[in-house]
Amino acid sequence: MARVLCNIFVLKGKKNLMKSQNTANRAIAQVPTIQQNKTLIVITCASALILFICSTLRHILFRSTAFDLGIFDQAIYLISQGNTPISSLMDFHILGDHAAFIFYPLALLYKLYPSVYWLFAVQGLGLASGALFTWYIARYRGVKADMEIAISSVYLLYPLVFNVNLFDFHPEVIAVPALLGAILAAQLGQVGWFCLAILIVLSCKAVLSLTVVAMGFWLLIFEKKRWCGAIAIFAGINWFLVSTQVIIPFFSGQEAAAVGRYSYLGNSVKDIAQNLLLNPGVVFGKILSLDNLGYLVLLFIPIAWGLSLSSLKPLIGAIPCIALNMLADYQPQKDLVHQYSLPALPFLLLAVISSLAVGKGWLHNKRAIILWSLVTFLLLAKFTYFGGKYLEYTDTWQATNQAISQIQTQGGVMTTAEIAPHLSSRQLIKFTNVDVPPANLQEFDYFLLNVRHPGWLSNREFAKTLIDRLQKAPEFSLKYQRDDVYLFTKING
Repeated sequence: MARVLCNIFVLKGKKNLMKSQNTANRAIAQVPTIQQNKTLIVITCASALILFICSTLRHILFRSTAFDLGIFDQAIYLISQGNTPISSLMDFHILGDHAAFIFYPLALLYKLYPSVYWLFAVQGLGLASGALFTWYIARYRGVKADMEIAISSVYLLYPLVFNVNLFDFHPEVIAVPALLGAILAAQLGQVGWFCLAILIVLSCKAVLSLTVVAMGFWLLIFEKKRWCGAIAIFAGINWFLVSTQVIIPFFSGQEAAAVGRYSYLGNSVKDIAQNLLLNPGVVFGKILSLDNLGYLVLLFIPIAWGLSLSSLKPLIGAIPCIALNMLADYQPQKDLVHQYSLPALPFLLLAVISSLAVGKGWLHNKRAIILWSLVTFLLLAKFTYFGGKYLEYTDTWQATNQAISQIQTQGGVMTTAEIAPHLSSRQLIKFTNVDVPPANLQEFDYFLLNVRHPGWLSNREFAKTLIDRLQKAPEFSLKYQRDDVYLFTKING
C-alpha cells in the first residue's frame, strides 16, 4: 500500500513538473530573442527613414500642397509661437477643422526649431512603428514565430502606408500606431496604457471617435475585455458628440468639414445620422455601386490571402471607416492614395493575424506571403511618381528656390498651392485661386508666382493677370524674375 501511494505521489510530481516546464516554455516563447529584437528594430528604423526621405523629397520637388500640409504647418507654427492658430488658408481656428488637439503637443517640436520637416519625421516614425505593434500583437495571439516578421512586412508593404506618406501630412498617421497600441494594451489587460492610446487616437481627428466606439464594441462582445470595451465606447460616443456639436462649430462657425460629402443625406451631422436610420433605401442604393466594389477590392486584395470566415470579427472596428468612405460623394475616399482608409488598417491586419493564429487563410508560407504583399505593393504603391509626376516642376525648381530665399521676413505671402508649404510658417499665407482673386493687394508683403506652373486651382491666365496688376501697383516692385517665376515685394515692406 505504501509503495502504491509512493508511486502515485511520484507520478503527480512528474506531472506537476512537466506542467511547470510547459508553462515556463510558453512564457519564454513570449519573450523576443535578441536576434528577433534586432531584426524588428532594423526593419522599423529603416522603414521610418525610407518614408521620411520619400516625403521630404516630394516636398523638395514642390509637390506638397497648401491643403493640407500648409494648413497644419502654419497652425503648429502659430501654436509654438504662443499665437492663436487661426489658419489664413481656412480663415478659422485649427480646432474648427477636425478638433485635432494633437497639434498642441506637436508644437513642442517647433519650439526646438520651426520646420515642416518635423511633420515628415513624425509621419515616417508613426507609420513605421505600426510594424512593431503588429509584430507584438501577432506574437501575443499565437502566430508561429517564423511568421511574425512576415506579418510586420505585410503591414509595411500595404500600399496605403507608402501612399499616405506621400500625401502631405495627416494626424491619422499617429492614430494608426495608437490604435494598434490600444489593441495590444487591451489584450494584455493594461487599462492605463489603453486609455492613453485611445486618448491619442481621439486627439487626432473627431471622426476617429466612431472607430474607437466600434473597437470598444468588438473588445466588449467578442474579446471579453469588459473594462477596455466599455471605456472605448463611452469615450468614443462622448467625444464624437462634444467635438462635432460643440468644438468644431464653436471654432469654425459651421458644421464639420466633411459634411458636404454626404449632402444627399442632409446638411448637418444630426440630419445625416437621422437619414442613415430612417432612409435605408437611399443608403443601400449609395453603397451598392461599382465605385464601392472597386474600393473594397483595392482595400482587401493586399491581405486577401490571410482572411477566413472565422477571423472576420476584428473587422467590426473597421466598419465606421469603410462605411463612411463608401457613403461619401468624394472619390479620394475610395482609393489607397489618401488618408481616409487608414483607420481601417489595424483591423484588417488583426483579421489576418487572427486567421493565421488558428491555421486558417490561403497562404501559410512566409515567403509566399511576403511575395504577395510585394506584388500588390508594386501594383498599387505610387513610387513611380518619382520617375514622372513629381519631376514636372524641375524646370523651374532652381528659380523657385532662389525666389524663396529672398523672402526674408515673416510678412504675408500669396503664392501657388505647391509653394505655400515652403512658406507657411507665418501668420498670413494664401495661395492663388481663380475663383478667389485677391481683393486687396496691400494685405500681402510678397507675391511669389509661377506662370509656367501656376498650381492647383490656378491657371496661366490668372497668374499673368495678377502679374499685370502688380506691375501697375505703385506699392509693389519686381524683386526677382527667372524662368517664368516672379517675386514681387511691397516697397514699404
